[in-house]
Amino acid sequence: MLFLLRLAFFLLLSHAAIAKAGLAVALYYGNTIPIEEFKAFDIVVVEPDHGFDPNLFRSAERELYAYASVAEAQSHRPYFKNIPAAWKLAKNADWGSDVIDQTPAEWPNFFAEQVIRPLWERGYRGFFLDTLDSYRLARSFDENAQQAGLIRVIETLHQRFPGIRLILNRGFEIAPRVRDKIQMVAAESLFQGWNAGRKRYEPVPASDRAWLVGQMKTLREQYNLPILAIDYVAPHDRTLMRQTAQAIKELGFTPWVTDSNLDTLGTGSREVLPRRILVAYNGAEAPALNYTDVHRFLQLPLNYLGYIVDYYDVRQPPPQRIQADRYAGIVTWFNGTPSDSAGRKLTSWLAQRLDEGLPVAMFGEIGFLLDPRLAKKLALRLATPAKGEISFSSIDPIFGFETKPPLPRREFQPLVADGPGVTPMLELKGPGNQRYTASAVTPWGGYVQQPFVYWSVPATETVRWVVDPFAFAKKALRLPDMPVPDTTTENGRRLFFSHIDGDGFPSVAELPGRPFAGEAMLTEILEKYRVPTTVSVIESEISPNGLHPKDSPALENIARRIFRLPHVEIASHTYSHPFRWDSSVRHGIFQDKDEEYYHLDLPGYKFDLRREIVGSVDYIRQRLAPPGKPVNILLWSGDTAPGADALRIAYDAGLLNMNGGDTSITRSNPTLTDVGANGIVKDGLLQIYAPITNENIYTNLWRGPFYGYERVIESFELTETPRRLKPVDIYYHTYSATKRAGLNAVHKAFAWALNKPLHPVFASEYIHKVEDFYRASIAREGDTWIIRTDGNLRTMRLPNELGTPDLASAKGIAGFADGPEGVYLHLSGSEAAVPMQTNRPARQPFLFSANARIGTRGSLLGADQISLSLQGHVPLQFTLANAQGCRVTADNAPIVPVQSEQKAGLALQHFRLPNAAAQITARCQAR
Repeated sequence: MLFLLRLAFFLLLSHAAIAKAGLAVALYYGNTIPIEEFKAFDIVVVEPDHGFDPNLFRSAERELYAYASVAEAQSHRPYFKNIPAAWKLAKNADWGSDVIDQTPAEWPNFFAEQVIRPLWERGYRGFFLDTLDSYRLARSFDENAQQAGLIRVIETLHQRFPGIRLILNRGFEIAPRVRDKIQMVAAESLFQGWNAGRKRYEPVPASDRAWLVGQMKTLREQYNLPILAIDYVAPHDRTLMRQTAQAIKELGFTPWVTDSNLDTLGTGSREVLPRRILVAYNGAEAPALNYTDVHRFLQLPLNYLGYIVDYYDVRQPPPQRIQADRYAGIVTWFNGTPSDSAGRKLTSWLAQRLDEGLPVAMFGEIGFLLDPRLAKKLALRLATPAKGEISFSSIDPIFGFETKPPLPRREFQPLVADGPGVTPMLELKGPGNQRYTASAVTPWGGYVQQPFVYWSVPATETVRWVVDPFAFAKKALRLPDMPVPDTTTENGRRLFFSHIDGDGFPSVAELPGRPFAGEAMLTEILEKYRVPTTVSVIESEISPNGLHPKDSPALENIARRIFRLPHVEIASHTYSHPFRWDSSVRHGIFQDKDEEYYHLDLPGYKFDLRREIVGSVDYIRQRLAPPGKPVNILLWSGDTAPGADALRIAYDAGLLNMNGGDTSITRSNPTLTDVGANGIVKDGLLQIYAPITNENIYTNLWRGPFYGYERVIESFELTETPRRLKPVDIYYHTYSATKRAGLNAVHKAFAWALNKPLHPVFASEYIHKVEDFYRASIAREGDTWIIRTDGNLRTMRLPNELGTPDLASAKGIAGFADGPEGVYLHLSGSEAAVPMQTNRPARQPFLFSANARIGTRGSLLGADQISLSLQGHVPLQFTLANAQGCRVTADNAPIVPVQSEQKAGLALQHFRLPNAAAQITARCQAR
C-alpha cells in the first residue's frame, strides 16, 4: 500500500514540483547498457523499441519515459506504413526520416492511438516528444497551422491518457500555450553540439547560444517551466562533459551531456561513478576463467574497493564500447606472452583505450609487443638485460604486503620507465649502474612486473602477495574514494548464516544407535542452533529411485522433518552431484574422459543439466517441502564451476545459486590469495560464491583430521581484520555428522559465532545482496552521494577520507557505525541521498547497530527523534546513538537499555528484546 501511495504521488508531480525537487534526467537511446545502470536518475528517456520494461524500472523515485517523435517518422517504426503519403511534407536527410504534416484533422488521433497507446499499454506513463519543429524543413508550410496541430496533439494525449506526463523537445512557441499539460521543455546543443552533416562534435557559436538561452530563460522565468539542456560531447572526453554540465547548471537548467547517438552513460546534474573494470587475460594460461590467477587473486581486492570485474580473453575479438562512462579502468594480467595474432590485436585495442584516457594497470608480464609507438605512449623502453648480480635500489612501502620482494631471476624483463609524471615504485640496479623500473605509477596508469606481484613458494601451492593489491590498483587506476556497496554487513553488524551441502545424508554416523547422518545433523545441530540455515539434499541419495531405495522412506522422512523447521531454508544440491559441471574444461582428475568421475554412479543415467538443476528442485518441492515453503536455491556441487549453460538453466528456472570461491585463509597460510571474490560472471550470468569454504578443505578432503573444520574460526577472524572481507558462513556437509570430531568442530564454529555481535540472515538474503552489489548505482550530485539499489543490499562502506554522513540532511538512511576501514552506512531502503561532513554529528539520535533489518515501514530520523521498524530472525539486539535522556519504546511499550557506554565520542545505549520484530521509537527533548 505504501508503494502504491508513493507511486501515485510521483505520477501527480507537476512541473512546479519537478523544478523544486531538481529531478535528475538522463536520455539513453541505445540497448547495450543494462538500463539498471541508469537508476541513479529520476527520469530516464529511452528508445522504447529496444524492449525496456518500464514497470521493472519504476520505483517511488525513478521512471522510464518513452521517446516519441511527433513531426518525423522513420520507416522502421511499426506505424510508418499506416501514415498517408499526403501527410509527408519533406525528408530529413541527416536522420533518414519523413517530416509529418501536423495540420490534418485525423493526425492527433493517429498519433495518440498508433504511437502512444501501444507504449501506454506496456506501462509507459511519461513521454519525450521530439522533432516538434521539423515542419520547418519543408519548402512551404503555415507556421500557425502547424503549431495549432501540435497543440491538438498534446491536448488529445491528455484526453486519451489521464495522468500522462510530457517533456517537449523545443516547441518554444507552443510551450506557453500548453504549459499546464507539460512537465519540462528540452533543447539541444547549448554549449556543445553534434554536426550531423559533418559527423563531428563542435562548440556551439556564441550567437546561437545567446538566442537559445533567451528562449529557455523566458520559459523558465515567465512560465515557471523547468528546462532540460541536452549537449553532445565525445564519450571519452569526460572532463569536457563535466565542464559542460556544470556550465548548464550555472544557468539554472537541468543538464544532460552525452554522445551523439545517446547510447552511453552521460553526465547531468548527477554523475554516475563508473564501477566496472575490464580485465584482459590469456585464457590459454588456465583450464578456465575460474582457475586464472587474476580471478583467483585480484578480483577480491577489486570487489572490496567496490568494483565489478568484466573479463576479456585476448584470444577472442576485443570488446567494444569500453569507455569511461561505465569503466573505471583496464587491468591486464599475463604470466607470459599471448600468440602473435592475439598480441597484435591487444596492442592496437589497448593503444586506442590509452588515447581515450582510460587508466590501465598491468600486472605480471607486459603481454604485448612493445613497438616504438606504443613504447613512447607508455614512456617505457627495453634496457639491456643484466649480465651480473641485480639488487634493489628503491622499494616503495606498497611492496612487502605479505612477503618481502624477491630478487628476480635472470629472465626478468628489463624495463625502464622515463618521462614526466612517472613515479617509480620499485627500482633495481645491475652492473655498471644499469637501472630497471620493475614497477611504476604513470600518467596512463601503472605496472608491476613479476615476481613483484606475488611469490609462489617453491615445491608448494602456497602463494603470497608481494605488492599491496588494494593500494596499487587504487593508485594505478586513479580510483576515487566513494561509498562502497558492502555485502558483509547490515546495520553495522557482520552478516552470519549457515548452509549445508547434502553429501552423505544416508551415511551411517559413528554415534550411539548408528543413525543416518541426516538424523544426527537434525538432532545435534539443527534442533539446537535456531539460526537461519539453508539445508540441501542430493535427490539420488534419498529418493525411491536413487542409490538407496530401501532406506528412502526413512531418509525422506528425516528430510521432511528438517525442512519443516522454521529456521531452515530449503535448497537442492542437485540430482547426481556432478563433480565437473563444464564438459569443455579439463582439469585435475578430469583430464581424461571417463564419465564415471563426473557424478555419482547411477546405473543407466546419462548426464543432463536440466535434470540436475530443475529436476532436483521439482523433486524436493513435490515430495519433501512443506506446503507453501519455497525451494528456490541451487547449491553447486563438485568443482563448483558451472558453465554459462548451467547458469542459464538455473536463471531461467528462477533459482538462486551459490557455492565455489574456496575462501580458506588460516593462520598457517595467512594470505588473501586464499580469499575468493564475490562471484564470477559467465556470459552475463552471475555465480555467487560461498563466503567461506566448507570442512572438506580443512579436513584434507575428509581424510582427516576430522576435527579440522574448527580452523574455520581462523578464517572468520582473518576475514574480519584488518578488513572485513566476508560474512560469517558456517558451511559444511551432512557427512560431518558421521564423526564425533566433525560434529564437535561444527559445535565450536557455532559457539564462536553465537558469542559475536552478528546479524543473522538466510543464504538467500546474502545471495540477493551480492546480486545487488552488481546492480547498485553510486552517483555524485555536488557534495551529496546518490545511492540506489534493489533494496537487498543495505550497507555502504564509507572510506574515512569521505568524512561522516550529515544525518540532518540525508534521506533514506537510519544511521551508521564504525568499521575496520571506515564507516558502515545503514540504508533504510533502496534509495538514499547522503551529504557528507567533516565532523561527526554529536546530538541527533540514530541507529548505531542492529541484528535485524529495517522493515518495510522504513525509518525516520529527526533532530530529536528516531522511528524505525526492525525485522529479524532471532531475538532483537540493537544500539541507539545519542539517545540518552530519550523515551525509547518498542511497539509503544517503554524499554530501557541493558548497557550504556561512550564510544568514539558517541553515547551508545544497547537494547535487547525477546521477539524478532518491533517498531522502535526514541523521542527526545528538543536539543
